[in-house]
Amino acid sequence: MELSSIKDAFDRVAKKQKLSSSKSQEVVDQFVEVLQNGTRADALKYARTYLAPFAPLNKDDFQKLMGCLLYAGKLEISPYSDLMSPVHWEMITEELGRQFCILLGQSFKSPLSVAVAAGVEGLPTLLKLANVMAAKKQEWQAMKQLPVPVELGKEFQFHSIFVCPVSRDQGSEENPPMLLPCLHVLCKQSILKLSKNSTRTFKCPYCPAEATVANCRQLHF
Repeated sequence: MELSSIKDAFDRVAKKQKLSSSKSQEVVDQFVEVLQNGTRADALKYARTYLAPFAPLNKDDFQKLMGCLLYAGKLEISPYSDLMSPVHWEMITEELGRQFCILLGQSFKSPLSVAVAAGVEGLPTLLKLANVMAAKKQEWQAMKQLPVPVELGKEFQFHSIFVCPVSRDQGSEENPPMLLPCLHVLCKQSILKLSKNSTRTFKCPYCPAEATVANCRQLHF
């Protein structure tokens, strides 16, 4: 990522998620860039916009950055020259890449390496399943879905997925998860089938409670 695009990238990330202390380094590095290549007024404006939220929790660092304003355009010969170290830009470039991937629900690593690592982690379960199915003389590879879940670590979970316990269908925009009054969750299509297209009340498959489609609320992950 080029230095000139850091501010645009940060602005896009900031619009998507609330600023936190973990993002303070990104703000500091961009402030230094503005101070070195822009004017003192530009740096002050940037500080008021982006640095102000961090001031109450980082007073010492904030005061140090405000002192940098005295050396606008000549930080390399100031007591704060360490702020211009290329290491900071390397760190922020990597962090912004991670944040973009998080916002998109994707892995920061190579998709191929993630797929291989996930396959290796799930391989023991698949081998056991293959042996069991072979003993029963059944072909598990022809199934639409595996009869047993393959548990993967959190590092392989990039976005929330809901699978309806009734239909076994994965939730989607057209078939979103719905919360019943009894606090059980089913997909919309399952609820419509149980209620005969909203023409009657239906009983929850997991408890004695009855509900209507109007009493169900869509869930957003």
